[in-house]
Amino acid sequence: MSDRLEIVPLTKPPHATVRVPGSKSITNRALVLAALAGDSFPGDLAGVLRSEDTEVMIEALRTLGFAVETDWRKNIVRVYRGEGAYIPASEANLFVANSGTSMRFLTALVSLGHGRYRLDGVSRMRERPIGDLLAALGQLGVRAWCELGNGCPPVVVETEGLSGGRAHIRGDVSSQFLSGLLMVAPFARTDVTLEVEGSMVSEPYVSMTIAMMKRWGAEVEVKVRSFHIRATHQYRLCDYTIEPDASAASYFWAAAGITGGEVTVLGLTSNSLQGDVRFVEVLEDMGCTVVRDEKGFTVRGGSLHGIDVDMNDISDTVMTLAAVACFAEGPTTIRNVAHIRHKETDRLAALAAELRRVGAQVDEFADGLTITPRPLHGAEIETYNDHRMAMSMALIGLRVPGIVIKNPGCVAKTYPHFFTDLERLRDESQEDKS
Repeated sequence: MSDRLEIVPLTKPPHATVRVPGSKSITNRALVLAALAGDSFPGDLAGVLRSEDTEVMIEALRTLGFAVETDWRKNIVRVYRGEGAYIPASEANLFVANSGTSMRFLTALVSLGHGRYRLDGVSRMRERPIGDLLAALGQLGVRAWCELGNGCPPVVVETEGLSGGRAHIRGDVSSQFLSGLLMVAPFARTDVTLEVEGSMVSEPYVSMTIAMMKRWGAEVEVKVRSFHIRATHQYRLCDYTIEPDASAASYFWAAAGITGGEVTVLGLTSNSLQGDVRFVEVLEDMGCTVVRDEKGFTVRGGSLHGIDVDMNDISDTVMTLAAVACFAEGPTTIRNVAHIRHKETDRLAALAAELRRVGAQVDEFADGLTITPRPLHGAEIETYNDHRMAMSMALIGLRVPGIVIKNPGCVAKTYPHFFTDLERLRDESQEDKS
């Protein structure tokens, strides 16, 4: 892909049906759960997302001694552990690029091993916090530390398995710390109780983790801010189909809102495991019409108006909403998302900078933004190597000429074919068959 991509505005509102790829969040959880299920005849993981983040996870599992078979023509993956140690390798050096889920989940996973493991990533990963997860592992009998002593990767884990017991963990930085611990807890020597201190960000992702664990046969008792996991030492084998990615779907629902068109995303319903399907409710509050049926969600654009919204539980769609807000009547305020400053980039600061670059008025505060629409104009958009910056700012180009996305290839992190699928909106009757 070129290092710059100009988004050509649509000449008329789209009327399209879209099928987005599998959920990254569910894929990386499913890979961990399937790896721990063991045996020589695992179930199939179907609908697996093929992207930078998921391939990083797959390669790490191979480095740890798991056998992973991939059939990318059918998006099916099988993971083999076999009998014996929960982590086949007794030492490994894992590189996770800038995949936060991989770093957090793998740090927890290797705690079940017997040996020494080191995890590192790109320069931005070395700025992303992980100290709270390591502190919790320490309470469960594992030696884990940050190599540079700054609370960020590289991470070193020396372990003789997870002892179990009780651990306290902060919940206000990343829900992935808790999710990683939850998934490995059934393999501790004794039962595990995890107690969350303070507020919990992105709670739907924790609910997703628990629902998937139960599908694999784990026993999890949930109380207020407390999780008790039985040390059953097993997950059952099962076939599992991964849902389409709701965060990816948000861009197409937003496209309908921005252009006044109609877009259906197939395969996501009100029964989804993913909290980000709630993004359609936010669009509804702004003036869009949402149709819900067994095929998926359809969004029809309408007369948009600004809103004041707490997006803590659907923070991966903050950038999508910011693009929509530029076309609303009146200001939109997004609140309670301070934790997205620790993502692939400081997303609040980056959003403020790039929205101002195209002409919007943006007031940035500690945990959010207020976006006041102004006449917009073309500009070259810095993406900060953040896939969500590239995809969300491209939406503005559906209406505003001259929007150029720099480093568009960064979308490979979660949605390699995003720009191809976005281009399909040009034909009102085009139905995405990818």
